[in-house]
Amino acid sequence: MDLSNLKPAEGATKARKRIGRGQGSGYGGHTATKGNKGQKSRSGGGVPVWFEGGQMPLQRRIPKFGFKNRFRTEYSAVNVARLAELASSGKIDSSQEITPEVLRGVGLLGKNDLVKILGGGEIDTALKVSANGFSASAVKKIEAAGGTTTVL
Repeated sequence: MDLSNLKPAEGATKARKRIGRGQGSGYGGHTATKGNKGQKSRSGGGVPVWFEGGQMPLQRRIPKFGFKNRFRTEYSAVNVARLAELASSGKIDSSQEITPEVLRGVGLLGKNDLVKILGGGEIDTALKVSANGFSASAVKKIEAAGGTTTVL
């Protein structure tokens, strides 16, 4: 057996309907399988898939409210407690500067993510942290522990 001998299983394929090709085709010279009259029997006829027969379409019935800024900057959030945990477990070196690249290496960030350090939890290790953003409470906690913060 090789590729030249392959063919579909018996009954798996079927010839396509060649409609509108005259009386002898078996698919009607008269209506060509489209039935009698109506929008769907006409040339180019039919309704779009979202059409609801004239009733108010779903997209227009659903209430719309609020505002979504298409140009917002989205950050991945990392709490100071998580930084302290990584430093104490030895996954990140607390003597070196903690940058987004270091956090990517640990698996906390995606490829192009921006990082914002938040003030959740407690920190007692002095860390040098560089990130795209900091919350006020995170800056206060990191500096109270003897560390420094740098906004990139």
